[in-house]
Amino acid sequence: MPPRNSKSDLLPGTLDMLVLQTLSVGDLHGYAIAQHIERISRDVLRVEQGSLYPALERLQRAGWATSKWGRSPTGRRARYYTITASGRRQLGQEISEFDKMSLAIDRVLGRDGGA
Repeated sequence: MPPRNSKSDLLPGTLDMLVLQTLSVGDLHGYAIAQHIERISRDVLRVEQGSLYPALERLQRAGWATSKWGRSPTGRRARYYTITASGRRQLGQEISEFDKMSLAIDRVLGRDGGA
């Protein structure tokens, strides 16, 4: 069995939700989004560029995020992403679905306090 990395890859289907949640805090460029998720998760979750930028494009195509060019704190040109009103609604739906899935998993693992 290969050794596990110290940081975990994201569960399938959670990246869009985590990016939308991060953008609900404020407009950020891609690198800052990845850093925010790592920092808030206390370095447990990592978002690779190869996953993040396709996700950001997907969110824009769906109308859940928009972007515009600006300057990063280091003075470099960067694309800043913003959550839209429909993105906020989508985030609520994704959180609800995640909560249902998490509860179901807890039940299967015998962690729901019942059964």
